[in-house]
Amino acid sequence: MILDLSEYNGTILWLGILLGIILLQWLVASYSKASQPGAIPGLPPRDAGHNYFTFRAWRTHQNTLENAGTMIGGAIFAVLAGANPQWLQGLMAIMVVSRIAHMVLYYGIATNKNPSPRSYFFMLSWFANVAIIILGISAVVSS
Repeated sequence: MILDLSEYNGTILWLGILLGIILLQWLVASYSKASQPGAIPGLPPRDAGHNYFTFRAWRTHQNTLENAGTMIGGAIFAVLAGANPQWLQGLMAIMVVSRIAHMVLYYGIATNKNPSPRSYFFMLSWFANVAIIILGISAVVSS
């Protein structure tokens, strides 16, 4: 059986952008940490706290990795379930753009405030991810 995924090209593109963001965050976090004097490979940055860019870069990447399973898995599940391609593409766009905004704000704003400005984009991405999973479940149930 060969799947025709052409109607999911937009979703697949957003999935690729999400993977690119993960790689970019890894590069920024790794370079930032490796640039510190006495950096030890494999350990978190020594400078803990939001006042340090290296910590924020590391936490941005870690946060994305912590959510990658449900973001990537949810998208693949929804495609395989035959979810509505337009809705799925729109929700993927919201999720990925929100993750980019989360990243930019985390890199740029050193704050311990809760919620911080990045928190709103984290939640928008989270809700879009939940909607993607519900969209997939709905497609399975209705088929």
